[in-house]
Amino acid sequence: MTERVLTGDRVTGKLHLGHYVGSLQNRVLLQEEYESFVFLADVQALTTHFEQKDLIRSHIREMTLDYLSAGIDPEKSTIFIQSMIPEIAELTIYYSMFVSVNSLRHNPTIKAEAKGRGLDELYYGFLGYPVSQAADITFCKATIIPVGDDQLPHLELARRIVRRFNELYQPILVEPQALISNTPRLVGTDGNAKMSKSLGNAIALDSTAEDIAYKIKRALTDPARVHKNDPGHPEICPIYAYHSAFQPGHLPEIREGCERGTMGCSACKERITMALEQLIAPMRERRAYYAARPQLVDEILITGTKHAQGIAKETMKEVREAMKLDYFSRSAM
Repeated sequence: MTERVLTGDRVTGKLHLGHYVGSLQNRVLLQEEYESFVFLADVQALTTHFEQKDLIRSHIREMTLDYLSAGIDPEKSTIFIQSMIPEIAELTIYYSMFVSVNSLRHNPTIKAEAKGRGLDELYYGFLGYPVSQAADITFCKATIIPVGDDQLPHLELARRIVRRFNELYQPILVEPQALISNTPRLVGTDGNAKMSKSLGNAIALDSTAEDIAYKIKRALTDPARVHKNDPGHPEICPIYAYHSAFQPGHLPEIREGCERGTMGCSACKERITMALEQLIAPMRERRAYYAARPQLVDEILITGTKHAQGIAKETMKEVREAMKLDYFSRSAM
């Protein structure tokens, strides 16, 4: 069986550097070795944005442009829209029959996000998000899932669902494996533990040179460095974290200059600003190419979604047969 990689993002806004180092960078590399699937999770975006249908619709195209600009090649990766694969919804229902509510309530990622959003009560869709994610992974029998460390509880649930399904029915599903990025979580420009669109501490992948310079200039640094020559503590500085993620070859020099006080924060920021501009400039160029060709973007999405639909139908035929839900041929109905 061909090994498949599957990744996706909730369609709630543009992607940023945290997404890039956490998953996108790996996706670009993996598409050279594996059959790759990248999906736009518009259904799962409804778990927290169900009142913002127009926002989700508009972000489908923006996120597709993010993928293409970051280097996802439609000739090597299948880019598809989640809501247009009804088999994923069907799988979600079947899996929900043998996943307990308690296991979902105690999922640390669900608990953390619910607390962060101030949710006093959990909607059914929000609580069941990990079950839906398991269906995303298994509809195409994906074997490798590049994830951030905060998504590991979801993936472990998917693995348990696969094992349980195979035990109950037939061993037709594949147990996925996690692939963790070297930088699974990128600190925000405000020093928050995670770069996030909602917190306003992110640098978007379509940032202009001016945007990058502005965000880095305002970014938090070591509060103990009041004067230029004060010795610093790089391990608590977001700028040092960015050097670590985007130009690790310069880390020894950056660390020494910070700790000895021979490199000021302004100089350190200037260096990472240049590095980020070198990274994002080619992305802006690719993005502009596709943005000027909306029909091409539509064709990429249509082609990818049709391919994913074909695979989903094959998997669901096996699933229904295993569960004895194949009373009649679908073509006979």
